[in-house]
Amino acid sequence: MTRDRQAAAMIGVVVYGGVEPIDIGGTVGVVSMASRILPNIASLTIAESAGPVVLAGGLTIIADEGFTTAPPCDVYIVTGGPGWRQQVKDEAMLAFVRALAPDRLASVCTGALILAAAGVLDGHTITTRRSAVGAETQAPLTLIGGMASGATPVTAAVVEDRGIVTGGGVSLTIDTTLYLVGRLYGEAARDEVAAVIEYDRAFAANRAALGHVIGQGAP
Repeated sequence: MTRDRQAAAMIGVVVYGGVEPIDIGGTVGVVSMASRILPNIASLTIAESAGPVVLAGGLTIIADEGFTTAPPCDVYIVTGGPGWRQQVKDEAMLAFVRALAPDRLASVCTGALILAAAGVLDGHTITTRRSAVGAETQAPLTLIGGMASGATPVTAAVVEDRGIVTGGGVSLTIDTTLYLVGRLYGEAARDEVAAVIEYDRAFAANRAALGHVIGQGAP
């Protein structure tokens, strides 16, 4: 059941060294704009430890909380970026992800590869960035099939399966965050937020072109 527009919701955005900055704009930035019409929605950034985190391209942000200090969140969004290659081997990150309730867990872009490494996407329908970039020899959507046992990778803007939401690549971070806003507050509120950020046309176009795949256990 969706909540009243005055109700509180906290979005935890999980970050690490090497996150792509667009994944911050597409999560924290969307929530910031959403608060114009949903006054009690908010976000915080969560890293292994609170403090400075250097993103891809050299931008530094300050993580609000560490894994052990973060308050409960309604949704945790694991971000993507070239740093995912280190994070899939980071036991602190993997343990943090494994401890989260599936119906509160989401990823954007290559954040899905971290979820796969944690084992939480086994047997799920999932998505991530579908194209290789730069020196990459395989697209993340191809790689993830070998990392999540029995999973079905699909090309989509957003996928939800048994409560876990995975989003497509790069700017589709915005689509995924809007989808999560809609899951919390309803589609009318989601569409109003999309219009506020001048993304209503893009959201509709991406959904028509790539689709939203909603599977088992979706609210």
